[in-house]
Order: sequence, then structure tokens, then C-alpha cells
Amino acid sequence: MKGTLAEKILKEHLLEGRLIPGKEIGIRIDQSLTQDATGTMVYLEFESLNMKRVNIELAVSYIDHNIIQTDYRNADDHRFLQSAAAKYGVILSSAGNGVSHHVHRQRFGIPGKTLLGSDSHTTTGGCLGMLAMGSGGIEVAMAMAGKPYYINTPTIWGISVEGEFQPFVSGKDLILKLLGDYTAKSGIGKIMEFYGPGVKNMDMAARATIANMAVDMGFTACIFPSDEITRDYLKKNDRPGDFRRLAARKNAVYDEITEIKLNDIEPMVACPSNPDNVKPARELGGVEVHQVIVGSSTNGDFRDFMIVAKMVEGSMKHSQVSFEINPGSRETLDNVLAAGGIKLLVEAGARVHEPGCLGCIGMGQAPATGTNSLRTFPRNFKGRSGTKEDAVYLCSPETAAASALTGRITDPRSMKNYPSIAYPRKYAYNMAWFIQPSANPDSVEIIKGPNIKPFPQFNALEADIEGKVLLKVGDNVSTDIIMPAGNRVLPYRSNIPAISEFVFDIVDENFAKRAKELGNVVIIGGENYGQGSSREHAALAPRYLGVRAKIVKSIARIHKSNLINYGIIPLIFKNKSDYDSIMQENTIRIPGIRKLIEQGKTEIPVEINGKRILTLLDVSNRHRKILLAGGMLNMARQG
Repeated sequence: MKGTLAEKILKEHLLEGRLIPGKEIGIRIDQSLTQDATGTMVYLEFESLNMKRVNIELAVSYIDHNIIQTDYRNADDHRFLQSAAAKYGVILSSAGNGVSHHVHRQRFGIPGKTLLGSDSHTTTGGCLGMLAMGSGGIEVAMAMAGKPYYINTPTIWGISVEGEFQPFVSGKDLILKLLGDYTAKSGIGKIMEFYGPGVKNMDMAARATIANMAVDMGFTACIFPSDEITRDYLKKNDRPGDFRRLAARKNAVYDEITEIKLNDIEPMVACPSNPDNVKPARELGGVEVHQVIVGSSTNGDFRDFMIVAKMVEGSMKHSQVSFEINPGSRETLDNVLAAGGIKLLVEAGARVHEPGCLGCIGMGQAPATGTNSLRTFPRNFKGRSGTKEDAVYLCSPETAAASALTGRITDPRSMKNYPSIAYPRKYAYNMAWFIQPSANPDSVEIIKGPNIKPFPQFNALEADIEGKVLLKVGDNVSTDIIMPAGNRVLPYRSNIPAISEFVFDIVDENFAKRAKELGNVVIIGGENYGQGSSREHAALAPRYLGVRAKIVKSIARIHKSNLINYGIIPLIFKNKSDYDSIMQENTIRIPGIRKLIEQGKTEIPVEINGKRILTLLDVSNRHRKILLAGGMLNMARQG
């Protein structure tokens, strides 16, 4: 990684270890963000550390996921988040301000800084030249306490860019093209870094979209240089003093390189039900759509909405289409309104919702049974939309606008004139939208409603593990499958006993009941297990139910860390064919597991119905201490 921008930022923040690919390092975190679907747990965890104030340059708490208040629970949790932010020195971005990733880059992101968030799409911050990463909430809590954040030193995948996008093609098409070509697990253990003469032709909306969805290829982070595009964006957001020019050296050495000619990129669409199931839009003209949504953390920028508004100007949406607009932030909504974009969208039959994640996390906007939904969102995992048997397609704002008019997936290049967008000299905003922490924290009482339950206590790792295979699943199982979201589940995010009832209920509605009956249990999985959202509930709730180990073919980075942090042992099949021989209800024994971990063993023998197979435990020495303690909080309490 010599001379890369990623190396430069890592070196500036290195606290422990050396930059040797695959070896664990500890880095200083400058900024943190939390969101309300995961943030309640972060602040309960932070509270358990007995810290009076955060020990970090900047911490922001966003309320952007659970903003549909169908009963008291979400509202209660919002009060908890506001009181915790006031007491601990955290800025609060209230419901309605918008999606954390848009708001943070507009108001707080700074080139060259490190950003850690309890949301996997925190990688969006890489559009500003930040090293921005998502993680489990407990790791964010530790970073807020001033502790290092630990990752294995990533390799750097350089994306060399030439040319410029053709009309009706944008950043979403490029990241979908990369997903289709390289799959959702291709970036595990890597950072994606853009460079080359074509980067100057990629606007901030394109950069944010690509950095956002880099995590959906498995990347730890995605970094763009901080250049004139960055300077102009910060200036428009009234933050010229935050600009810092950053780029890789001309002779930078990348671990692998992909060359991209932007002129060759065409409109792309991810088909159900994974972001890497990608086809050109021109091949999908026969697919009818009944819902089209523009917005979310991926495409919720001023440019995204204005291009859609201009494309539908003077027209009416197709009669069968529910055409919906989810602004990325209050700032964006305000500026699109001032530019006349909202008027054009409303006149074309669009429904304009409040800024927030909404349908992207399954909070409303569930599609009708047996229909196709076309969205500019980052993920389309089965059931994530809130409709169990859904069919969700992902696309660019241009493809969404064209399809909303025709009622079928439409290559936007079929439209005649590509509109130009006039940007304001300066984006309107109001810092009074944000609630600053209390200057007298001792006077603040943290408010906990009846739905907030005490953090569960877990035992240290036992000498041996014995249990049943409770569930066997296939490849690309997402955290949405393990721990569903949506308005039926997320209100329980601060109540582990209650939310645990929903673990794996998409594939086995009796999972929680059977787990409680059996005691210790094991999960068997395929490739890329735990992809998607960073939600730690997908590890915490299974641990509460008695899941002690997961044996899989391969595992996503953030989910692996979350499992370790809650004392679940992440084992990898040494021989992947052993997966085929294991059935549900098989008895599993891992004899002497505690001693094997203490001794630093990487090969872990597992007995399945008396048959012995070998698995691999690829973890650092620090991870071993966490597993032995039964979780990170247990280890932290031990000092």
C-alpha cells in the first residue's frame, strides 16, 4: 500500500501494531456517529463503562431509522438518546434532520479524519477523503471512550478512473457494475481507493453513492482524494476551512488495480435479491414496476433529486406506480424546495416523505404482494422491504425517473434531453437543527422508558461446548435475515429479551423457542455469512438465546467482529465440503475449546454426531481474550 491515500491516513492515526496486511492494528478515531436503530445499545454500553464524557474530537447521535412512532417505544428511545447525548458530550441530530451519512458529510465530515459509525454505510464519509468505517456498536462505544479501534491491516484495491460518464449514467451505475463484476464478498479485508484523471469528473453525489455501497462489496472503507470537487462541496456547505488537499503519491503501489473508463459504464440494475445480481437496464425492459423510490443513504443528494425532478418535469407518473421521494437530509429538502424541484416532483405525482431511512430499513413503504419495487437504495435482501416475498430492484436516480414514467424498468438513455442542474452558490442550512450537549452534564438525568431493559450479562467461555445444530443456512445470509428490522422489530432494539424473539424468524419462526428449549446451540452457514448491516443485535440476540458458535464457509468482516464481541466463536470450515455432511439437529461438541483458544490454536477440532472435522479460528490475540472473557464488555470490566 506504499504511497496510497489509505496508507497516509492509517499512518497518521496508528496507535498499535504495524501496517502489515492481515495483521491487527489499533488506530485513533477522530469522529463517531451512531443511529437510533443501533445507538440505544451504544449508549447503554458506554454508560456501563462509567465514563462521564466522550473522549473523542466529535461524536454525533442521529435519529434517522426509527422515526415512525406507531406507539410510545420509539418516542421513549428518542428521549433516552437526547438525554444521553446531553450528558455525555454528544451532538444530537433529531428525527427529521435526515440520514446520518448525508448529514454528517454536509455538516461534520473533514478530509483526513477517521470516522467510526454503528452503521455499515458509514463508509459514505470516504467521499470527502476520510477513512470512514462501520462497526458494531460496542466498538463505537469503546472509540467514544478514547480507546483504539482494531482492524486487520487491509490491502488496497486501486480503482484507476479515466473519462467521464455519458448522459443518463451516474455513480450508482458504476458501483452496481463493480458489484456485478466482482460480487458482494470481493472487498473483504480491503479498502477501495479511487485515483486517476477521471476522478475529477465524478461529482460529490457520485462519490458518496460509491463510497456508501462499497461496504456492500465487503470493503472496510472506500476513499476518494480530497480535491477541487471536495473544496467546492465544503465551500457550498459553508465550511471552507475544513478543506485539506489529500491524494495518493503519483508512484503509489496498490495491491490490486482495476481500470475503469467512465464512458463505458451504462445504466445498471441489481435484481432480486442481492446487490451483486446485476444486469444492464436495457435487458430488463419487460419488468413491470409498481413502486419507485428515490432517496435513502445512497442517492439522497441535491443532485439526485434535481435530476429526477427535471426528468419528470411536465409529465405524470405511470398510473400503476407509487412514486416516492425520501430526501437524504433536511438541508437537501430545503435546497431542493428552494430550487423548485419539489414542485416538479409533486406535479408529476410523487409522494414526498420526511428525511430519513424509511423504506430502506423496512420502516414503511413495503411493496404490495406480488409486485416489483424499483429503488435507489443500497440493499435488496429478501424481506428487507417489509414484504416477506418481495422483489426489489436497485438502480440510479436516472433509471428510477424514467421507469416511474413508463411503469417498467427503462434505460434512461431512451429519453431525449439530459437535463443540467444549477447548484446554489451556498446550500441553505441551520445549525439550530442540531442539539448541542449540556454544558452542565452532572445536572442531566438519563431518561429510560419502560422498553429499555438492562444490558444482559454473559458468562465467560466454558471449558467445552456441546449443543445442537439449531439451523443450517446457505450463502450470502444477511444480518437482515439473522435479525430482521422494520417497524415490527426495531422498536425493541433496546430490549434484548423482546427483540431476541425475532432472530431468524424469516426462515424459522420457531427458532427462538427451540433455542430456549435446547440451551447451547450452533449455527451452520455458507459463504459470506453475515453480510449487510452492521447491527450488533444480529450477534447479541443470538448469544442471549444460547448460540455459542457459528461454523461457516466464510464470514463478513463486521459480523465476525460482532460475534467475537459477544462471545460467539466464529469458526470457518477448513474443508468446505464438510458443510454438506452436517444436518439440523446434529449434536456438536467442541471439546477443550477454552484451552485451545488460550493456547493460540488456529485449528479447532469439532465433533459432529461423533465424526471429527477441522475448523479454523482466524482471530487476533486480543480477540482470543475477548472470547475467553465471554465478550468485550466483560473484558473491559476486568480492566
